Amino acid sequence: MLKKKGFINDIVLHPYRYALLLPATLYTFIYGYCSYPYIVVAFKRFNYRLGVFGSPFNGLKNFEFFFKSNAAAVVIGNTLYLNFLFLVFTTLFSLALAIMLNEVRQRTYKRVSQSLMLFPHYLSWVVIGYMIYGVFSMEYGILNKVVQALGGTPVNWYAKAEAWPAILVIMRIWKGSGMSAVIYLAAITGIDSEIYEAAEIDGASRWQQILRITVPLLMPTVCILTLLSIGKIMYGDFGMIYAIVGDNGVLYPTTDIIDTYIFRALRQTGNPAQAMAISLFQSVIGFLMVFGTNKLASKLFPDGALY
Repeated sequence: MLKKKGFINDIVLHPYRYALLLPATLYTFIYGYCSYPYIVVAFKRFNYRLGVFGSPFNGLKNFEFFFKSNAAAVVIGNTLYLNFLFLVFTTLFSLALAIMLNEVRQRTYKRVSQSLMLFPHYLSWVVIGYMIYGVFSMEYGILNKVVQALGGTPVNWYAKAEAWPAILVIMRIWKGSGMSAVIYLAAITGIDSEIYEAAEIDGASRWQQILRITVPLLMPTVCILTLLSIGKIMYGDFGMIYAIVGDNGVLYPTTDIIDTYIFRALRQTGNPAQAMAISLFQSVIGFLMVFGTNKLASKLFPDGALY
């Protein structure tokens, strides 16, 4: 860590670097650290007239609102289940894409492929929601049009709750695996080429090099990204779920997550204290998950631990 004088001198010597860092620092400070005192709302009966610190305490009543509701077990289970599927399948597909791209020797094709894989990442979930509607709609969906052309009976996919976890996973892979693949590809390019040359001299095939060199040396990066994802395992992707599913109550048994439940509760009751209580619960569980999994990783796989 730089001393105070050294730190100031470093700012003077590299002002543009710190200028680039300033927006992210301010954002984190304002919306991260400055919001900590307002966590107290979770333990209060919030009154808009009295404000955050003037409202009376009500203990754990705001937490009871969530945990005593009939939907608590469903939304917690859906959040964990969907995030687990997202994490596992996105990681696997991202690794596969990165390894396959690394094996491509035609540079133009490789660059075009990377650009095409990144394109879905920058699409809004709202746009993707309309794309999905164009595929699965009962009346206008491409899928049902094909079924009808083949003499089959159209299916109302927006009334089949059991089908949507698979649909959501596929869309998450399509949208997110490209960006993750770029990270893994960058890690692959950092592997010493002499290791591959030595393996080739020893007679190892490309497939053996991938299994014995590429995959093991990628594991630290995989572990770190997985640990970061585990920290958000209690947070559902609100933008994704709400843009695709919306307020379709028929699909709630398999798609309703904590974040969409909080949004509906806040919209119906107008009580921010209850929403804060559930968010605090998510944060505490996320912290414990990261701390616990990192502790486990540091013992079983030290190179993949965060600290």
